[in-house]
This record gives sequence, structure tokens and C-alpha cells, in this order.
Amino acid sequence: MTIAPSRSDTSVSMVELFARDFGQLVANVERAVVGKTSCVRLALACLFTGGHLLLEDVPGTGKTSLAKAVAQTVQGMHRRIQFTPDLLPSDITGGYTYEPRTGALTLRHGPIFANVLLADEINRASPKTQAALLQGMEEGFVTIDGNDHQLPQPFMVVATQNPIEQAGTYPLPEAQLDRFLVRTELGHPDTAATVCLLREAAVRDRSAGLHPIIDADGVVDRQQVVAGLHVQEEILRYVSDIAAATRYAPGVKVGCSVRGCLALVRLAKTWAAAQGRPYVLPDDIQHLAVPVIAHRLVLDIEAEFAGTTRASVVQRVIDELPVPQTRGR
Repeated sequence: MTIAPSRSDTSVSMVELFARDFGQLVANVERAVVGKTSCVRLALACLFTGGHLLLEDVPGTGKTSLAKAVAQTVQGMHRRIQFTPDLLPSDITGGYTYEPRTGALTLRHGPIFANVLLADEINRASPKTQAALLQGMEEGFVTIDGNDHQLPQPFMVVATQNPIEQAGTYPLPEAQLDRFLVRTELGHPDTAATVCLLREAAVRDRSAGLHPIIDADGVVDRQQVVAGLHVQEEILRYVSDIAAATRYAPGVKVGCSVRGCLALVRLAKTWAAAQGRPYVLPDDIQHLAVPVIAHRLVLDIEAEFAGTTRASVVQRVIDELPVPQTRGR
């Protein structure tokens, strides 16, 4: 089943249609990722915001399954790169190859030329190779031998990494972490979800049976819908206050930048539209602040040794700042 274009129904507002379509997409992905509704909604919201997603958790929690399920849901090009220490930048971007018969150089597109790119275990590749993703993630095109090449739209990187196994890995530098709109963890499923998965243990790849229900153009259309949502001045000041508070929080060396503020506002618009609201509430900002802002902070070494986490810093800021009083719509 493919979602029809939103413009075909004039009896319902665009935002209500977006919420309906969003619910269908969530239900489709949840066929592969059981019991993780919040993470699924966050991943799809990231897609419709035009951002990139970093899934960081211990092995066996479904990181790759979620990434593949999101890719399968979009009817477009999706590619997977298994990051390894010997992976080269040209293995991602592609390059020019010599054709002996014609004597010409032919451009070979790398896997980055896709609508959804799964970067599996991204921290196993060298920093030089990780950096090959930076330009595409930020600017939507890559430079090969001095020539710029536009990436397909939409373009989303879904990267996974294992935070506990550090041998033979290269931690993502702050500059690359900042390119990800959202960083989140799946965690282990609850008892009901675990029993459901065990009952269907014969199915090795749950995402393989998913059918795409929205095409690339449909994603771009809906990105434009959510981009036009209204955000009140009080909420914009609230986001600014949160960012400023992280910069002066104890134990923080580098706080949230303006890029982080923009990311939070953009994702909050999508989150509101997914619930059928054409406006953002403070609750949206509070709910999304940790997955959007926490990975952008840099803590002092002393704070890290003391057990302080970036997520706890952001949550403390949210708890201490006064919540703005909005005027409804």
C-alpha cells in the first residue's frame, strides 16, 4: 500500500493528513521493530525533518533492524555500508574509473548516492573515512575530484554504533556528532515484546518483509508541510534559554550551539505535526531536548570521571528552567 499524495484530499488539513500518514508509517516499521514505538516515531520524525539519525546501544537491541525498516518504508534508493577499519573514503563517495576501451574516465557513484544510507557500526572506520560523510550530511552534495555532485532527495544517514566495545574503534569526533539531528538508544524490549519476538524466532530478518508505503517525492512534500508550522516567540526564547543554560552548566566545556537550537525547533515542528497539531508546545521541546542536544555537548574530563552524562545535564536544565506560558495556537 502506498500513501497517496496529501494534496488530493482538500477536506482535511495538511497537518491532519500528515499525522494520519505518519501513523501508517509507524505501524509499518513496528512490524519489524516490536515494542519500541517512541524510538520508531523519533526515527521517522528525523526523516521528515530532513536530518540524520545516530543509533547507539549495546549489541542485539535492534539498531540495524530499525535502520533497515526505515529504509524499507521509503520507496527509493537505500544502501548499506558495513564500516570496517580498511574502508576508504572512495568506498563511500565513489570516484572516477578508467575505461580501457574508450580511454575515458567514468564516474562511479558510491553508496552515499541514496535516499536512505545505513552506516552500520560507523565507529569502526577511520576518522578519514567517517569524514567522507560530513559534506553530504550537511550540504546535500559531495565533491569528487573537484566536481560537486548532488545527492538524491530526500537524503538521510542512519548510523549505528556500539558504545561499550572500544577495541578497534574510532570515536566519532564532535564535528561529526553535530551533523546528526538525533542520537537515541533503543534499550532492551519489555517482556511482552520479547515473548513476541521469541514466538517468531524463525524469522531472521523482520525488515525484509516490509513493503514501501511512501515514495521519495512524498517524503519531500511532507518535509515542506512540517517546515511551515508556526512556532511562537515564547517557545523560540525557551529554546534559546535551554541552549544558553547548557553552555554555563557545571561540568560542560562546550554547550549547545545555534545549530543545535535550529535542529530542536525543526524537529519539534515535525513532532507536533505527527500529533495533528499545526503549532509547537513546550512539551514538544522538553520531550526532544535530550535526543537532539545531549550529543552536541562536550563535558570536562572531571565531570565524566564523576559520572556526569550529557543527557543528565540537559535534563537538569529542562527541570530548572521555567516553562513558558503559550497562547494556544
